[in-house]
Order: sequence, then structure tokens, then C-alpha cells
Amino acid sequence: MRFRAKIVDVACLNHFSRVINTIAKLARTCTLRLTVSKLYFILSDKVANGGVGMWCELNQGNFFDEFQMEGVAAEHNEIYLELMPENLSRALKTAQNAKAVKMKLTNKHCPCLRVAVELPSLSSSSRIVTHDIPVAVIPRRLWSDFREPSVPDFDVSIYLPALKTMKSVVERMRNLSNSIMIEANLSGEMNLKIETDLVCVTTHFKDLGNPSWALEDGCQSSQDRDPESMAEARIDIRKLQQLLAGQQVNPTKALCNIVSKRIVHFILLHEDVSLQYFIPAL
Repeated sequence: MRFRAKIVDVACLNHFSRVINTIAKLARTCTLRLTVSKLYFILSDKVANGGVGMWCELNQGNFFDEFQMEGVAAEHNEIYLELMPENLSRALKTAQNAKAVKMKLTNKHCPCLRVAVELPSLSSSSRIVTHDIPVAVIPRRLWSDFREPSVPDFDVSIYLPALKTMKSVVERMRNLSNSIMIEANLSGEMNLKIETDLVCVTTHFKDLGNPSWALEDGCQSSQDRDPESMAEARIDIRKLQQLLAGQQVNPTKALCNIVSKRIVHFILLHEDVSLQYFIPAL
């Protein structure tokens, strides 16, 4: 099992750092899945037990100048590692104006992801700062726990308003309540609502637009739905705030799917990164 990769391009390095910072804000520990063409950051807290789920996918070719890996076996050419994204985020903070960043899977005393940051120096020799990030190698028999979550059979799918706007609304509401109701319909309307014994506050968004989902079987259950009727789910406001506050990769598209009273599924898309985030209803 081997893995080594290198980033030289400054723009790619900064972009990669932003992705990792976002993930570090969303998950204390997560699984990094390496394949020949992609990297995945996965958080599979059992959503059924009230945990959030995350699936972030990156095309390695858009970030790395060199990328070599040999998986566990020829027919299973993948590697699954458990790590704390905050450690990787910290290592990349030292790489702000680096000439290159190399990553390598090592096993000195324990398995580590070694991040070597080559910094510019005035003399001919370069300065290299090395970070060893402890990882746990996930055995092949547990891989099935980390499969891509399927898009839930939702009642309503809607584009989100500008995330900055949404973030400031949610931050203000968080001072008033621990939970927030998200409502949306197929007429492009969405409401963020909190209700307590003392106060009821609703923010309305209009004309957001609804994505059309053409599924393989050609139908999606929500199509026969009354366009005005609201699907709703009450979720933990901190989990929503965490998602909005952590965003450092400005998505080109952001949408949410609501399964009434069960789950809210967020999808943030950027040219070369996609992030899915699942928050169960309370």
C-alpha cells in the first residue's frame, strides 16, 4: 500500500487548503478514501442515530501535479484512512507561500500521512517543514460502511439563497433557539423559521428556483406534488450554522433536498469539488 502526491501550483494549493479547512469545520474525524482519480472525505455518523453525514469528492487531477498510489490489492486499488482533518488543515497553514507540498503515506512508529512543505529560502538550499499526521488504516472488510450515500427520495428540492445571506440569518436566529424549521415548496419559496414560547421569527426567500431531477427511471416522487405545499424539517440550528460558517469554497451551485420531517440533504457544487451534507430532522 503506497501513496505519494505533490502540489506545486500555488492556486491549486490554496484551493486545496480551503477545501480542507471547510472539512475541518464540519468533522472532528473523518475518513479519507484515495482512489487513482479521486479523493473523498467521508463522515458517516449514522444519520439514523441523529448524527450528520458528509461526502466530499475531489478530482485529484485538478489539485495535484503528481499523484501515485497503490491500493490494498490490484482488484481493490483504494486506500481508506481515518484522520483528524484539523491536523491536515494546520499542516497546510504553514504552506501559504510554499514552493511545493508533498504528501506521503509512511509507517515509522505508526501509520502517518507525512506532509512536507518546501518553503522558499534565500540560500540555495530550501527549508522543509515536515508534519506527520497520525492516521488509522481502515481494513478492507469495513469499506462498505463508507459507500456514497444515495440521494434520499425527497419531497422538495430547491436552490439555496446566497450562502452569506443565509449564514447571517441563521446566526441571528441561533441566539433565540436551538432548532430551526426549514420549509420549501416547488414554487421556489423557502422559509427559515424558529418558534419558541416567546417568539416566532420567519425569514422568507422567493424565486429561488427548483432543480429538475431526471432520474434513471424517469420519475421523481415529488413531481405529483402541489407546487405550493411546503415540505418541512426541523433540524439542529448549530449543525446548519456549522455548515454555513465552514464554507470557504464558494460553490457555483447550492441546493437542498427536504424529506419531510426526516432529513435535509445539502449539495454544494464547485467546478472540481462537490460536498454533500446530511442533517437529520429532530
